[in-house]
Amino acid sequence: MNSKDSWKFCVAPMLDWTDRHCRYFHRQLSKDARLYTEMVTTGALIYGDRPRHLDFNKEEHPVALQLGGSDPKDMAACAKLAQDWGYDEVNINCGCPSERVQKGSFGACLMSEPALVADCIKAMRDAVDIPVTVKHRIGIDKIENYDFVRDFVGTVSEAGTNVFIVHTRNAWLKGLSPKENREIPPLKREFAYQLKKDFPELIFVINGAIQDLGQVEEQLKFVDGVMVGRAAYNTPWLLSDVDDRIYGDSHEPITREKVIEVMTEYLKTVGSDQRAVRAVCRHMHGLLTGLAGAKAWRRTLSDSAAIEHEGSNILNYAYAKAGWSDIERYWDADDDNFG
Repeated sequence: MNSKDSWKFCVAPMLDWTDRHCRYFHRQLSKDARLYTEMVTTGALIYGDRPRHLDFNKEEHPVALQLGGSDPKDMAACAKLAQDWGYDEVNINCGCPSERVQKGSFGACLMSEPALVADCIKAMRDAVDIPVTVKHRIGIDKIENYDFVRDFVGTVSEAGTNVFIVHTRNAWLKGLSPKENREIPPLKREFAYQLKKDFPELIFVINGAIQDLGQVEEQLKFVDGVMVGRAAYNTPWLLSDVDDRIYGDSHEPITREKVIEVMTEYLKTVGSDQRAVRAVCRHMHGLLTGLAGAKAWRRTLSDSAAIEHEGSNILNYAYAKAGWSDIERYWDADDDNFG
């Protein structure tokens, strides 16, 4: 489905966070949310370990690959890899403000070169049939007038893309860290609303400081979709209501117990050594946020001794330590290491 409803609710690409383990976990909470990879550079795909960057689980669909790059030929080649690997979309990063990304001549600095972005899209569209989309800011540095982002969208859309994910803050390319760039430049959501009015035939997804599904529902009055980042990561249970509230897709209610059961089986497939277990469990620290025992859950999932002792059973053990099931089922009461 490539209608505008395909982008109605998205989980943002987040570097070091939205890896394949995170996405598999999020998919247990929502069947309909659109998931995005961490940004992968064209250089990493052309010269690096492609399977490490591109492999994903079939359960993650719909899933998009976010690319960082600015050379049309390289972007086309990597878009072809994304399609061949089975991704549902390839997204161009025109929003990351980090200095490391700027040195590679991509990310938010590309907003000052809309013709180059258009060339990348043309090359990518010639290479693939899957959607090619753009994630961008509303301006860079002190360029704060609406005309700048309007002209960017106008030029880029003529190259053949119709989906724009708009982080409604400026990107300050100097003087702010990526974290500060997510917090200090003021939100101007009205820019995204105006883009939808000026380009009604295009699909606009709004991003930036959206904390809960009530805010998502409010934004959907003005734009076609909403992308949620840190709120989805830090309080992942909000995803459990997405299918029903956002898509009207009713199915058997999701329970934390079922999620833990599925993720325990998933842990068995990735390995029971500490490194593998930590790689998965670090994304699940927020599963009990707002509930009694949440602190014990997080502490147990970070406990090296517990991980070594329990291996792939660590989630059940942590759930019991949090007070939500019978702990006697998951550990030896005579074991001096635990109590």
